[in-house]
Amino acid sequence: MRAIDRLDPSPRFTESGAIDLNRQYRAMETEEMLQALLEDGKAGRIALVSSFGAESAVLLHLVAQVDPGFPVLFLETGKHFPETLAYRDLLIERLGLTNLVNLHPDPEEIAARDETGLRWSYDPDGCCELRKVRPLARALAGFDATLTGRKAFQSATRANLPRFEIDSSDAAGRLKINPLIDWDAERIQAYFEQHELPRHPLVERGFPSIGCEPCTHKVAPGEDPRSGRWKGWDKVECGIHKPGEEPFL
Repeated sequence: MRAIDRLDPSPRFTESGAIDLNRQYRAMETEEMLQALLEDGKAGRIALVSSFGAESAVLLHLVAQVDPGFPVLFLETGKHFPETLAYRDLLIERLGLTNLVNLHPDPEEIAARDETGLRWSYDPDGCCELRKVRPLARALAGFDATLTGRKAFQSATRANLPRFEIDSSDAAGRLKINPLIDWDAERIQAYFEQHELPRHPLVERGFPSIGCEPCTHKVAPGEDPRSGRWKGWDKVECGIHKPGEEPFL
């Protein structure tokens, strides 16, 4: 008799699997780790989720050296600074990346829940849900892991994150991989200079962390680099990443 095809509902990865990967790749430099991940397939199908923000060029450049056709997912929320969209196009061309995927919110959901486009002003969590979380969730159905650009020095909520963790946004058990988590600001700056990477034009105007235009403000010298995001709200992440996610090691 023909075997019946069945969907496997089990998570792609477990916490113990993330622990094993942290141990296995602990001694590797970032470039070596990225190369190994793409060659050995232990993380499955991987996509890079990029905001094309203040420091995004570093991870994009690292990935481009390994595979220019690597999937790069960009959340086109409809609320970005014009400078961010221009920077995205510049980096894609400069780095030779060939697989940019722009993710848009569902027009029917926007019409039903944010017809005026002002939801950010009274419900930033709901705005992020519509314009970031849901579009990304739909796109990630075809992937087992994502690369993020998070770094420990950016904020207290990111200080203890590991390289490999389980994405807690749903029950799929995807991996989140943080290749730059142990890079400090000086190393980021040195990489920009070494490879002559262009900076986001808003950085020199006082924006060390850049998201959607209505919810991004300038940061005073010495302040947390992400303190300009959702200023005045009890909110530190858009929902793609969760504040206080704890490491497994």
